[in-house]
Amino acid sequence: MAKLTLMRRLMKLVHPEGIPWPASVFYNALSSSVIFMKHYELAAQDILSHCSHGTLLDIGTGPARLLLKLHQQSPGMRLVGIDSSAAMVTQAKQNVAEAGLSEFIEVKEGSASSIPFPDQSFDIVVSTVSMHHWKEPTACLNEIYRVLKDNSFALIYDIVSDTPKDILNEIKRECGRLKATMFWLNSFEEPFYTRQNFESFAQSSLFGKGRTQFLGLFCCLILKK
Repeated sequence: MAKLTLMRRLMKLVHPEGIPWPASVFYNALSSSVIFMKHYELAAQDILSHCSHGTLLDIGTGPARLLLKLHQQSPGMRLVGIDSSAAMVTQAKQNVAEAGLSEFIEVKEGSASSIPFPDQSFDIVVSTVSMHHWKEPTACLNEIYRVLKDNSFALIYDIVSDTPKDILNEIKRECGRLKATMFWLNSFEEPFYTRQNFESFAQSSLFGKGRTQFLGLFCCLILKK
C-alpha cells in the first residue's frame, strides 16, 4: 500500500472523523456555495449513470446536499445518509425537512467503519469529501462491501493532494481563481490522500481492485462488488 508521510499519519491521529458543532454550521453554509454545488451536481450525474434506481447510501452525508440533488434528478430512488457527527445529522435533517423531503430521504447517525445496516442492503454506496476523515480506510471499504449488493458499485469522491494542474486551472477558469484555490487548499490543512493511496486501499480491501478518475476537483474511486 502507498505509504503516508509521517506528517499525514500524525494528522490522521488528531483529525476528527465527524465535523462537530459549531463547525457543522460553517460547513453547512460553505456547502451551499457555487463551487460545492457544482461538484454535487457533477457527482449526482455520475452516480445516476451507474445506478438510477433502488436504494442508495451516502456515507458522511454532511448537510445532505448530495441527497437533495439526487432526489431532484431521480425522485424514485430511496435515499439514505449517515454521518458520524450528531451535529451534522441534525443539520442534514433540518435541510431535508426545509425541502419538504423528510418522507423520501432518511438521515441517521453512523460511520463508515460501522455501517448500521444489514448485509447487501444497498444498490449503490457513495461518499463525497469524507474518505480523508476515515481512520482505517481499508476496513471502511470492507464495510461498504458488506452492505453493497452483488454486481453493484461504490463511488468514493474526495479531493486528493496531487490533483493535476490542468484540472486546477480548468476549475479556476470556470469558478474563479479564489474559490478554486480555497477549495483545493484544504489538502494542506486536512490529511487528504493521493490518487495512488485510493487505488492501494482498494487493492487491500475485499473489492480487490478499483480505478480512479477525476470529476472536476473530485477524484473518484470506482469499486464494483
